[in-house]
Amino acid sequence: MAQHPLLQVQDLVVKFRLRFGDLTALNGINFTLAPGERMGLVGESGAGKSVAGFSIINLISKPGFIASGRVLFEGEEISSYPLEHMRDIRGNRISMIFQDPMMTLNPVLTIGTQMVETILAHSKVSTAHAREIALEKLAKVYISSPGKRLGQYPHELSGGMRQRVVIAISLLTNPSLIIADEPTTALDVTIQAEVMALLLELCKNERMGLILITHDLGVVSQVTEKIAVMYAGRIVEQGPTKNIITSPKHPYTQGLIKALPQAENTGRRLYQIPGMMPNLTSIPPGCAFHPRCDQAMPMCRDHTPVLCTLEPGLTQVACHLYGTSKEKA
Repeated sequence: MAQHPLLQVQDLVVKFRLRFGDLTALNGINFTLAPGERMGLVGESGAGKSVAGFSIINLISKPGFIASGRVLFEGEEISSYPLEHMRDIRGNRISMIFQDPMMTLNPVLTIGTQMVETILAHSKVSTAHAREIALEKLAKVYISSPGKRLGQYPHELSGGMRQRVVIAISLLTNPSLIIADEPTTALDVTIQAEVMALLLELCKNERMGLILITHDLGVVSQVTEKIAVMYAGRIVEQGPTKNIITSPKHPYTQGLIKALPQAENTGRRLYQIPGMMPNLTSIPPGCAFHPRCDQAMPMCRDHTPVLCTLEPGLTQVACHLYGTSKEKA
């Protein structure tokens, strides 16, 4: 019997109901994640990356809502599950790591209390056993003196240590999938590298799927196996990480890679993509990137390119430069 993909996102549309009408934050995104596979969701602020992550676990707060499309996890359609069922999915089978550990951890509870309560909420074990599990997970993320850390409060730990605690909490119920939303944004560069190396090691050893949400292509190039590049609520390019990094097709992806700092360019002005991400209330017609694109053609202003496969099993791109099919704006 064929194995189900770990995660399938199909034609997902997410909107926010505002006074002047509905704002479309995700516009028909599609991707698949295999068991144990690591994927990066990349793009500038406002691209829709975090909304995609929250949509997978149905954590879109009002006035947001899933307008259409499906999310299948291990073969089950979870996008329409009731709240009680989704709590079980989120707690036991999918975990999420957020940007700032100080916003994730409760400042008035010890690390041990927070970890033990999390375990007891999702597993029928004794408090003593829950404490043993907490110690084991802290040791797994290389936190020294785990017994001592259980008695400490979040403010007593460094930023890197707090993020390790958050990762340990995400592992408490042995999830199949971790969604990490900019997990190193609040950390310095050295600690960022340590945390990303830890995530990579854990995913490999535990065979967990990973969706890494970030604006930094340099980070995903070291951790993920494939990348989806988002712009204004759509996926404009996706494929194996090596292909995206070494041979980007979409002008937006090319710009993101060109903007990465390079050692050989020391002393030179850093490149930046002209213009800004469009306001989702006034996305330009046609290809949303065309006002910023130095390769734009007349048809880019009138027709929205559709994601098409350039080579079987490899890169998909939504760009008229490659003769992709189109829909009228």
